[in-house]
Amino acid sequence: MRLRTVDLNLLVALDALLEERHVSRAALRVGLSQPAMSNALARLRATFGDALLVRTPHGMEPTARGLELVGEVRQVLRQVERVLTPDTGFEPSRCEQRFVLRMSDLLSLLFLPGIAEAVSREAPLVALEVVHLSPAQTVDALEADSCDLAISMGLAHGGSILRQPLLPDRMICVMREGHSAARGHFDLQRLLGLRHLRVSISPVDSRFVDDALGRLGHRRQVAVNVPHWLVVPEVLRATDLVAVMPERLAEVLARTADGFVRRSLPLPEAEFEWALYWHRRHDGSVQHAWLRELVAGSTRGRQPEASRVRAPPPGPVLRSARPLRGPGS
Repeated sequence: MRLRTVDLNLLVALDALLEERHVSRAALRVGLSQPAMSNALARLRATFGDALLVRTPHGMEPTARGLELVGEVRQVLRQVERVLTPDTGFEPSRCEQRFVLRMSDLLSLLFLPGIAEAVSREAPLVALEVVHLSPAQTVDALEADSCDLAISMGLAHGGSILRQPLLPDRMICVMREGHSAARGHFDLQRLLGLRHLRVSISPVDSRFVDDALGRLGHRRQVAVNVPHWLVVPEVLRATDLVAVMPERLAEVLARTADGFVRRSLPLPEAEFEWALYWHRRHDGSVQHAWLRELVAGSTRGRQPEASRVRAPPPGPVLRSARPLRGPGS
């Protein structure tokens, strides 16, 4: 296929179709009439030699080839957008670019409100897309340029990925206020005697608890495994289970719910650092530098004062007058 015979505007239509999976909504998204989008779909089917989208009882669904094209088309459009958007004279207030950020639901809870507020204030035309990828997938996405920035910790990567520290954190143990372990001495043996709620998708949970205990020749008693953080507060409230979580997340609990106690984790190397990661190819980009500074700046307000860096006394109660709202991971 010769590139000069292809209308690249069709890729914009294809991206909208694969995202919306509905001709009328895709047309509205890119500013076309419904007949014009139907015509674009027909041309796309002829170009790719595939139906791309087929009707089912549940609406339009992509074919196998259509699913393969989702990420590829998005990446091509991102690259074209960058080529056509000069760095010189960059003005955030006029930027219409879409940036992809990697954050888990836990990190989205901690950082996304501040990031979204800063973007809406400085660059109201910018669009953000948040994706949740595993650590290995995150590095691959940065390498493939399908992700602009990643917030994570301890990513194993090569020299093409750059890193900027964002925020110190540490793992602590959280339980309901009336728990028998909420007061008194809290050592490793007491931790091992408790029944745990574990978030299976969380790398910090595995690395700083299970792996650390394994190196000491121990295992914790995991009573309940859940795939995300959303249900953790309510399960802790209703049971005698305990959960190990980043202290930053516990601070969110302190603002949104009362009746929880946090204890220092009696394990070595419980401290870590959230960091910002990006590919070296963007290091000289004015737009990318603006985004990095915006993300970093939105987290500075969460930096602890010197008096707050110290370890809390055993078993402080996390209090708030407002009802509980579950966090994400």
